[in-house]
Amino acid sequence: MNIPVRIEPGTATPAPVDYRWDEDTDILSAKVEQAAGGRTLSVDVEGRDGSWLILDVSDERIRGVEVAVWPTVQKRADLKPPSVAELSTVKVGRDGGVRAVSAVEVDIPVAAESDDAERTIHFRLGHGRLVRTVRIARDMLLDIDERDRLAGVWLLDVPPFPMTP
Repeated sequence: MNIPVRIEPGTATPAPVDYRWDEDTDILSAKVEQAAGGRTLSVDVEGRDGSWLILDVSDERIRGVEVAVWPTVQKRADLKPPSVAELSTVKVGRDGGVRAVSAVEVDIPVAAESDDAERTIHFRLGHGRLVRTVRIARDMLLDIDERDRLAGVWLLDVPPFPMTP
């Protein structure tokens, strides 16, 4: 199953991303902004390797990403986010309304790659395909394929994992 989205023009100033590490579980949360209310939805992306990404959706918009179980991360010294990414609002679903569900689970291959410092992390969802990249927040980009389906998530300027004393 794929995650269909709708792309709309974004606001003039991208929202900041608030990153939080849970030191006990290695969970990374990236919150874009607080929802103004309305219907919420959790889109659970389960990788075939047991990895889990959770997309927090409110008012049809992706408001955050949580990496609950990490896929194997490949380090690439040359990993850089796309230099051009149009500022957009991405709404989850093909139609104009969020259905009366609170959670959706999607089973899809998930691959992760990072730069050497692990400050840039790219999650690819599904098999390789042609994508365009859009910016939904200052430090969060989404890859969208030709059929308007979510194909990847970029987390930029990720703080280092806290070291225990």
